[in-house]
Amino acid sequence: MSTAPAPAQEVKRGLFRRLRAFWARLTEGFQLEQLWGQFKSEAQAGYVLYSKDVDWEAIGRERSKFKRILLSGWALFQAILMKLSPARRVLLVFALLLVVFHPDVRWGNNEVNFDFVGLAALILFMLLALELADRVTMKRDLEIAREIQQWLVPSEPPQIASMDIAFATRPQNTVAGDYYDAFLRPVPEAGAKAPSLLVVVADVAGKSVPAALLMATFQSGLRALSATPATLDEIVLGLERYARAHSLEGRRFTTAFLAEIDPQTRAMRYINAGHNYPILRRASGGIERLEIGGPPFGVPLFTDTEVAYGVGRLQLEPGDLLFIFTDGVAEAVNERGEEFGESRIVPAILSMPGGTAAAVLNRVMSDVNNFVGYARQHDDITALVMRIVP
Repeated sequence: MSTAPAPAQEVKRGLFRRLRAFWARLTEGFQLEQLWGQFKSEAQAGYVLYSKDVDWEAIGRERSKFKRILLSGWALFQAILMKLSPARRVLLVFALLLVVFHPDVRWGNNEVNFDFVGLAALILFMLLALELADRVTMKRDLEIAREIQQWLVPSEPPQIASMDIAFATRPQNTVAGDYYDAFLRPVPEAGAKAPSLLVVVADVAGKSVPAALLMATFQSGLRALSATPATLDEIVLGLERYARAHSLEGRRFTTAFLAEIDPQTRAMRYINAGHNYPILRRASGGIERLEIGGPPFGVPLFTDTEVAYGVGRLQLEPGDLLFIFTDGVAEAVNERGEEFGESRIVPAILSMPGGTAAAVLNRVMSDVNNFVGYARQHDDITALVMRIVP
């Protein structure tokens, strides 16, 4: 004969379920070691941010190690303090003074004792709430910017007979300065009978919103020029003229790799504008690097003449695979500051001689993710893979 559980047991079980649900919501399913790894990564990124405002050379000239530690702590505190608005700085200093000195104030025969530490905790909580409100507002704006940016890049690769294309990107922040695209030109090039396939990967110098805005102008310029009978050379010169006119004296230059491919003959022309050399893995297993081109778009010139970009030409064969990437892939770093490097990219590509474009891309991106772990990255990571189907 079964008996109903005691009310006290039901209460305990209900409380345990609620606590477990709260913990799951709080950690979003992460294990403790994952949470610790994420915290270390965020702490390191925060230290890098604040330490940029510290004059370490001046501190290093102090002979006493103890004084160097005190000066370092004081300098970092000031760096954190100056990131706040003036009103919040004053409140933070006031709260910290209350915590340190916690004055004991009593009223009326010592019967009422005012808790200044509690007041300090309330002020600190209020400052945290205000900073979180700013962060949430900024994050919402960045998410909107991210949605707009996603409209500028393809969500799915074009479906072209005998060509298998895949791409992936991992922004360093919510929005990115990397750009990738692959599309059939709306208008055939002058002298061509059918539209060609245009493949491009670009990287705007800088991070976050400024780089994303310039990426948007690059995309609009590329799309506008490719909708005319302009040749690949003319498209590149048009992009370079615009970038040079809006590069803020070279501080916002753009590296890019552009390739134009005839879907019928698989003849390819390309221009490398200061970009990482794409890797062409031939069906035979040989590796070629595509270097021909010129400087990045927007680099200041010391003459009035235009940049003369070289044009590379090659013939793609069934089984060939083209891997185009931004420097964020090769320069991805782990917690020890080690770079992933191109020496790890090539073996990953060679290890899958018969893999699809998506499989090769997933292999490389997985290798990058496993290598960096929870380390905060300093650049966007973008790659595009095109394979000629046998």
